[in-house]
Amino acid sequence: MALNCGIVGLPNVGKSTIFSALTAAPAEAANYPFCTIDPNVGIVEVPDPRLHRIAEIIHPRKVVPAAMEFVDIAGLVRGASKGEGLGNQFLAHIRQVGIIAHVVRCFEDPDVAHVSGKVDPAEDIATITTELCLADLETVEKRLARLEKQRKSHDRIQAKQAEETIPLLQRVGSRLSEGVPVRAQGIEKEELERLSDLFLLTAKKQIYVCNVDEEGIHTENDYVKAVRDIAESEGADVVVLCGKLEAEIAMLEDPEERRAFLEDAGLSEPALNVLIRAAFHTLGLRTFFTAGEKEARAWPFPEGITAQEAAGLIHTDFMKGFVRAEVYRCDDLFELGSEQKIREAGRLRLEGRDYIVQDGDVVYFRVNV
Repeated sequence: MALNCGIVGLPNVGKSTIFSALTAAPAEAANYPFCTIDPNVGIVEVPDPRLHRIAEIIHPRKVVPAAMEFVDIAGLVRGASKGEGLGNQFLAHIRQVGIIAHVVRCFEDPDVAHVSGKVDPAEDIATITTELCLADLETVEKRLARLEKQRKSHDRIQAKQAEETIPLLQRVGSRLSEGVPVRAQGIEKEELERLSDLFLLTAKKQIYVCNVDEEGIHTENDYVKAVRDIAESEGADVVVLCGKLEAEIAMLEDPEERRAFLEDAGLSEPALNVLIRAAFHTLGLRTFFTAGEKEARAWPFPEGITAQEAAGLIHTDFMKGFVRAEVYRCDDLFELGSEQKIREAGRLRLEGRDYIVQDGDVVYFRVNV
């Protein structure tokens, strides 16, 4: 799975403003549809207070946070699945990302045009969902046509594979025609894996991002409530933020000025930090740390990998020459105050190649290279 997050939504919902604030990159933003045609791509740091606490104790010369990629994809409109509004190009961009952050307009502003003339989050979400379902339905129907021919093949293996896959695709296609995304169809993990080479848009996990005005940060409006109801039915996360305010925060380079600004706004941290962490976890990523005099670093990893596989994230030679891993929990470091005290307390463990790395592990790999 691609380790990135695509920002999608209708035109003029605040996607490019949010992207610019996320990445501090000058993504083009304007009050008209299709301003963003080619997707802007930005690498963002994953805010993790644990890394900074580790650095305060270990005192490394360098601190390297985890990072992930965000992609700003131009606004979709009704008919995108049939090529309306440069739809085919935009759908291709969505196909390349790991998950989707669906930005929904949840504010009134007569100076910012809405593509359908009114603010209606439920209708906006339905428009995007319908277009993605229709695009997926076309993909499924093309594959079904190919499998029908394959089923008549003289190659028994190919014919059997087609015979087994056709019912699954027929079931998926039927629900897509009803406007039900693949992720909401209750499909088993093994079946999803069989569909993976279709790169279905609605199989991607999704986060809903409610873009509100400044008042909406502290008082949840009816628009946000409507989005929460939809997200709850899908088991999706919701992040509420004010894109305009986040953009102002992102422009403040001085930490003290930023801190004062956040206090005045009644925020403990930028809401974009919440979005980044939500995207990181929705991608199935977790974090282990390495810490020493030279460097303290956060390493993103897919949940469920072994110690040997984690060593390979640092360097392929580490995976080949893996001997063992010395592991302790970052919480133990915070509690006891030093690695020496962790050793004295017997909380440093020696783990073999099959150890399943946990979020928050601090690891030193012993290798033979």
